[in-house]
Amino acid sequence: MSPDGYIPRIVDQELDELIEGLPAIAIEGPRGVGKTETALRRAKTVHRLDDADQYALIRAQRQRLIEGEPPILIDEWQRMPESWDVVRRAVDADGTAGRFLLTGSATPTRKPTHSGAGRIVTVRMRPMSLAERMPVVPTVSLGSLLSGTRPDLTGETDATIVDYAEEIMRSGFPGIRRLSSRLRRSALDGYLDRIAEHDFDDLDRRVRDPHTLRRWLMAYAAATSTTASFETVRDAAATSQGHKPARSTTLPYRTALEQLWLLDEVSAWHPTRNPLRRLAGSPTHHLADPALAARLLGCDADELLAGTTGGPAIARNGPLLGALFESLVTLSVKVYAQQNEARVHHLRTHGGEREVDLIVERGYGTVVALEVKLTSSVEERDLRHLRWLSERLGPDLLDAAVITTGSHAYRRRDGIAVVPAALLGA
Repeated sequence: MSPDGYIPRIVDQELDELIEGLPAIAIEGPRGVGKTETALRRAKTVHRLDDADQYALIRAQRQRLIEGEPPILIDEWQRMPESWDVVRRAVDADGTAGRFLLTGSATPTRKPTHSGAGRIVTVRMRPMSLAERMPVVPTVSLGSLLSGTRPDLTGETDATIVDYAEEIMRSGFPGIRRLSSRLRRSALDGYLDRIAEHDFDDLDRRVRDPHTLRRWLMAYAAATSTTASFETVRDAAATSQGHKPARSTTLPYRTALEQLWLLDEVSAWHPTRNPLRRLAGSPTHHLADPALAARLLGCDADELLAGTTGGPAIARNGPLLGALFESLVTLSVKVYAQQNEARVHHLRTHGGEREVDLIVERGYGTVVALEVKLTSSVEERDLRHLRWLSERLGPDLLDAAVITTGSHAYRRRDGIAVVPAALLGA
């Protein structure tokens, strides 16, 4: 943490590299993730479009957007979608590096007239990963696993399943996680209430019945880390009288939540170089932060650990804590993968006979496979899907690892890595 309280983010390194060579960078992600604070540390001129006075002034004179000492930050640019085009034209006229930073908490319904391709580069910012949250220096980097050298692994942590349960509840939103438990619950409730009361309106999408949206979000939260169909999620959102929301209602919900960056699903992997048979195409469901899922389901860390949580009935393998732990690891791996210019998918066969939680792909068809297990020790049955994948991919499988709640990082004799979640970094 810096003297002013700023917690360094992994994305800082990416931004510093890009701003040295590119004229305009857009930082996108859910509200409260830290985009503005991160951008302010680099900006010399700031235009806040969520400030009514500044908005009115710039609406009257759009040229003001590109005036001032660079880097020029345009905060919440989506409130004035044409600001994207103003920046794009300014970059066409002068492509000097480090001129503009744009931050946005939503993809606007009314698109800019030009995509900005080749002029404005978009960087995704997510809630804080475990490496950014915990007082542990990671000893295993995703980059080293992607190297294909299968290095020896070391490292020890005293983080336990209790710590991970508490991290789920603390949230990865910087402004929320520093609060007390009571205030944190209120802040998360307020965050969720704002979605229906304000954020949907900002996208010109009216929520006729906030209770229906809340029920659908609860059902989606219950489906965390599963590939449940959206019809299954809709069924789980039914009232006690059996009335479920119409498909014509829930489809716009999903679209709007994606625009707000609140859904962060993991897409199915479909290899091109080494095709596998009968792979399913459904995504794995995740909210932007597993703390949102936990709050929607009304559970706390003690209830997660005791396995006494309720919520809508969605079939899953194992307890809710396991699903939320997988979601926390998935969030972290996505942050690390972005730093390594890699993509994250999951693998599942149609019948569910084989599945691998996370497939990290960099380059053309070469991957690292990760299984997430809510356990401190690894048993042979935890490895069967990784071994199956290794047999089929051969050298295209750069490395394979089980991410656990254990205390030591090491590599087994069969070559599979075992890594405590707290010891994995970028």
